[in-house]
Amino acid sequence: MIHPQRLIEHQPASAGTEQTKDRFVLYWMQQSQRMTDNHALAYGAHLANRAGLPLLVVFALTDSYPEANERHYRFMAEGLTELAGNLAGWGASFLVLHGAAQDVLVPLLPRSASLVLDSGVLRHQRQWREAVIRQAQTVMDGEITEVDTDLVVPVRVASGKEEYGARTLRPKIHRALDRFTQGAPLPSLSRREPDLGRRLAGALGLPVRDSGSAVALLKGLDLDRSVAPVRRFRGGETQARARLERFLEERLAGYADKNVPGSSLSSELSPYLHFGQLSPVTVIRALRSRRADAPPGEGEQSFLEELVVRRELAFNFVFYNTGYDRFGTMTHPWAYQTMKDHRDDPREFLYDLDQLEQAKTHDPYWNAAMEEMRLTGFMHSYMRMYWGKKIIEWSPDPETAWGRTLHLNNKYFLDGRDPNSFCGVAWCFGKHDRAWQERPVFGKLRYMNARGLERKFDMARYIRQVAGLRQEETD
Repeated sequence: MIHPQRLIEHQPASAGTEQTKDRFVLYWMQQSQRMTDNHALAYGAHLANRAGLPLLVVFALTDSYPEANERHYRFMAEGLTELAGNLAGWGASFLVLHGAAQDVLVPLLPRSASLVLDSGVLRHQRQWREAVIRQAQTVMDGEITEVDTDLVVPVRVASGKEEYGARTLRPKIHRALDRFTQGAPLPSLSRREPDLGRRLAGALGLPVRDSGSAVALLKGLDLDRSVAPVRRFRGGETQARARLERFLEERLAGYADKNVPGSSLSSELSPYLHFGQLSPVTVIRALRSRRADAPPGEGEQSFLEELVVRRELAFNFVFYNTGYDRFGTMTHPWAYQTMKDHRDDPREFLYDLDQLEQAKTHDPYWNAAMEEMRLTGFMHSYMRMYWGKKIIEWSPDPETAWGRTLHLNNKYFLDGRDPNSFCGVAWCFGKHDRAWQERPVFGKLRYMNARGLERKFDMARYIRQVAGLRQEETD
């Protein structure tokens, strides 16, 4: 049963749907690239069974996804390839179409009895959905339903406004949490027509991509190929489940100590959550199943804070703050004032973007963090904070620092270009934080330095860990 508050209904037009022998329920998949606990897919199946129609799932593959490069595309394509086989085995038809959704879906909308979409909160994702919904409303009289399936508590339900910080959102999340931890089991399809998409593609001249392999799927696309795929992470639901199981078995108990660089306690699930290859609901259900009726331990409590409260705070920020990706509107007034007061403070070290990107600074810990990012598309969470703070210190002004941090974050991280990315970068500039003791350059922004790392952690261990990753990725 899909919780009704996950559903956002859009009013259809009064025009009748074109009556053809190939009528179907259409699910435009974009953000939620999975079968397990995909409430949008489950709702599409429900509508298809209710109407006695087949289900057609379409993914629109564009060459120009904002800031994406070959690293991101390869990871996504690995997941889509696995998904194609799984959907066919279930009995749904799946097409990967080359082009923008608002273009490639046009021939299919008049033949669709109903349209289902998964939610996205970034500006361009919302604009794409608005364009498709407007087109659908002119040619369809069936249901047009958007489904919020990539959060535990849907963003509109958790809060109706931008929250100041975790402390204001946390109680709202916890009050609603149990209502939204139900999974989304997929029913058997009453009409199994996996070849429907192939027939429609031939009849309508649709720009179909070969989803037989990741290489075939991406062949010939006009991609930014300046950033290579990584070995450390492979995309897909199978890989996501394997990472989750390893985390639960080997790392969860010690997760409260995750901030120790070199500790290898990170869940490493963020790339899979970013591409919708793993649902946070799946993760919560796995956690609860493991401990049965026992209360959550310290490690689980720490992990749930990150998975639910902090992640959903980032979605709240992006959804309600229309200027989330602009320097002048992404943080608090007190932070802008303190940055203004200290923008002309002398900097001991200044680096240009290329020096930062090539990890050529005086700081071995920062260089190791940058190298971990470039090599693997991932970085230890505590080092992410340190990494961002030092860019502020080594840039000529706050605006330049913000632009560099967001650019490098989105270019190299597999989970970049994400609400968590925009929120994490904004956090470096005071968002969801408080004012601290005033100091040069930073003003009242939180400050971090190498001596603090050395005092708290065995940083030589982290350096060795990154050296090992370098060997793994280059062998």
